[in-house]
Amino acid sequence: MTASTRGSQKARDTLDFLRGKITSGEWGVGELIPKEPELMELIGVGKSTVREAVRSLAAFGMLETVPGVGTFVRSRTPVSTILTEFLADHDLEEVLVYRRSLEIEAAQHAAVNRSEARLAQLRQAHRRAQAAASEPVDTCDHSTIPGSFHLLVVEASGSKLLQDLYHGVMTVLQRASSEGRVILGTTLETMHRDHGAVLEAIEARDVRNAAHSMALHVDRDLGLRTDMLDFSPQTERATSLIDAGYDPNAA
Repeated sequence: MTASTRGSQKARDTLDFLRGKITSGEWGVGELIPKEPELMELIGVGKSTVREAVRSLAAFGMLETVPGVGTFVRSRTPVSTILTEFLADHDLEEVLVYRRSLEIEAAQHAAVNRSEARLAQLRQAHRRAQAAASEPVDTCDHSTIPGSFHLLVVEASGSKLLQDLYHGVMTVLQRASSEGRVILGTTLETMHRDHGAVLEAIEARDVRNAAHSMALHVDRDLGLRTDMLDFSPQTERATSLIDAGYDPNAA
């Protein structure tokens, strides 16, 4: 066996090891994986082999490295190579509608299934975002960073399928955002108010209001670049919901 063959086998074994930890759930979505030196010792390989395996799984959408923090598990499945490529073949407007459906479903499930620990994480994320009010809001890149409000809502739903679908959708939208085709069409003040309403509904286990609050939020959250000149704080769908006289206390 040549040195290159041995190296290739080590690379494959390292990739299989990391992927196994993720798909088995031993390393949960949103959790930090061990640091590089720990992985080197644990697997018995060098730094370059570990880095290559991490890069590969990041390309698959399973890992995400946050500079200065560490590497997080993003998904238990390789969403970038399957779901993301499939969604990328569809119109962005359709992807945005699909994202809306996932967010509303996640909020409803979170109102039912959230634990006290998940609720505490949502509160912390909301407070942290409010404290960072000076940061610009011009991309959707923060939606899948571990600890972000939207991702925590999806995780609080308790559905791993919803998490995987959400990551696939947001990967497509993040790519479109980097190309200037998708924008955030809301202000910081409105975003914080919307998040607060969603949080309040989830805290109260109010399924109907959780869905309503999330629907209003996503309707004025992300939009297509071509809509920017005509953008208003409330979209037609959001306005129709408000005009319908929604009563969260109704039966």
